[in-house]
Amino acid sequence: MTSIMQNRITFHDELQIMEADFSDMHFSTSEQVNRAYDALEQSIAETGEEKWFFLVNYSGSKIDQSAWFAFSLRGKDLNLAHSQGSVRFDVGEDTRKEIERRANTEEFDANLFSNRDDAIKRISQLPSKRLAKVVHKNNLVPDDLKNRISFLDDEAIMDIDFSNITIAHSDDVNLIYDFLEDSIAASGRTKWYFLINYDACHIYPEAWIPYSQRGKSLNINHSLGSVRYAPGSETEEEIRTRAESQDFRPNIRNTRTEALERIEEMKL
Repeated sequence: MTSIMQNRITFHDELQIMEADFSDMHFSTSEQVNRAYDALEQSIAETGEEKWFFLVNYSGSKIDQSAWFAFSLRGKDLNLAHSQGSVRFDVGEDTRKEIERRANTEEFDANLFSNRDDAIKRISQLPSKRLAKVVHKNNLVPDDLKNRISFLDDEAIMDIDFSNITIAHSDDVNLIYDFLEDSIAASGRTKWYFLINYDACHIYPEAWIPYSQRGKSLNINHSLGSVRYAPGSETEEEIRTRAESQDFRPNIRNTRTEALERIEEMKL
């Protein structure tokens, strides 16, 4: 587990609660935020249970303005992917005002309380979503991917075209990465340079966590290096944000030509 959250994540199984202790923490950089949320995502994955109530202790915590964008972005992703409801307690004045402001702007319930007991009482009033089977509407089908993968054998490049597609949820993510893994297996080569076109690609917040996890696994097992080009602003920001704490270079270029040049540099 990432050291920044060591001994700060607790699961209360009988209450379906994941308790995150941000007490007396000072988030001054986006990298600190990303490492904290990496730890939360990893811990949830290790439970084998997707949905939890989030109980967050903000006692004495401080989040600098320079870290708020990443904090909001990663928090939104985590909530959409895994939260049955989030309740916060002992929020300091500055943090409380910022959470309330963002709650009004982004239209979510701040659920702020002055103490832990009241926060847990509020959670007990929220409905569990675990028994409700999540049924995703198919956004992608295998035929959507057939002509989006090609191999440049002489250059050892796997050309991946994600342009103009929307990745809405975990089913879309799994369809894509299963297809990529099958394509690599059929290629006869284990390792490739990945050239990825993100032009007008849209990845929903609730899809980012599984997308990141499957992408990390694919890179570890099959990538000689990855270069991305033409991402939209949201996609680019998310990639750069996660790269800060997950020890990979985002390698984002504006054009395909620049991306190919970068791959040639990586070969030297």
